[in-house]
Amino acid sequence: MPERNPILITGAAGEIGGVSRTMVEMLLERGHPVRAFVRRDDERAHALRQAGAEVFVGDLLNIADVTAALQGCRRIYFSMSLSPYYTDAVSLMAAAARAHGGIEVFVNISEFEQSFMTFEKMTAPDEERRSWLGGLIADWSPQQRAHWVAEQVLDWSGIPTVNVRAAMFVENPILTWLALGPLSNGELRLPFGRRRLAPIASYDVAELCAKILVDPAPHISKSYELNGPELKDMHGFAEDYGAALGRQVTYVAEEVETWNETFVDSALADLPHTAEHLKTLTRLVAGGGYRGVTDQLETLLGRPPKTVLWALENHPRIRKLASA
Repeated sequence: MPERNPILITGAAGEIGGVSRTMVEMLLERGHPVRAFVRRDDERAHALRQAGAEVFVGDLLNIADVTAALQGCRRIYFSMSLSPYYTDAVSLMAAAARAHGGIEVFVNISEFEQSFMTFEKMTAPDEERRSWLGGLIADWSPQQRAHWVAEQVLDWSGIPTVNVRAAMFVENPILTWLALGPLSNGELRLPFGRRRLAPIASYDVAELCAKILVDPAPHISKSYELNGPELKDMHGFAEDYGAALGRQVTYVAEEVETWNETFVDSALADLPHTAEHLKTLTRLVAGGGYRGVTDQLETLLGRPPKTVLWALENHPRIRKLASA
């Protein structure tokens, strides 16, 4: 039976990954009322209303807004774009949820790195951390640390929580819009050498989170480490890009810091927090910081996860490039 209290979805107007927006659509299709928390009342908010969602316009860093958005809700999905105030927002939502009472589940979209960001690893000597993280870095990005603190806050809060620790999305800027320039010339330029990755389609994360929100009881107090179904090297990725674009694509290996300077610093000069996170992520991946794949996502979904090729074929920027 559909949940009659509205399900609060934050980040509903976000762009990268599109998890929240996809969840809104999925939940509405299943007959569940949705309250979509957005920052601005713009065309994206209008589209959410047209789809059938109740739109709440507010600021995740304003406790009055957060408290008002929670009224009548018992189930929460929390997501926020990369921000130096991410931990603040999670803490405010947790405080409001505790004061509200009666919360059945708080689905927290987290990061795959949290699965190996243990207290022991984070407090180990620099060289031990560098060895563990692949040799190119000794510490995590401010955003990764924010997610770690957020998980601690939710644990301390006593709110029934599920942490969804998703690996790099296929839709991550590193693999999509930062790569578009070289892709238009038939080159996939990334700084990952011979490393293999298993990125996850945002659609699968959305479906799983929606599933948890609809029936939270089996998932409470669990943390899921999720990645995609295909562990492949960059030459394999180039084949997928080529298939999605309908043209030959060749992988060209870049040096990590040269790539970060060329593609991240130049594109995100006005967003230093986001830039630092993406640069740390490239160093982590290039150093071998991601290890293998699991079948947890398939088990939870009850179906094979979407492939990299499927996600690329359904990505608006890739589709636009394909038609150029």
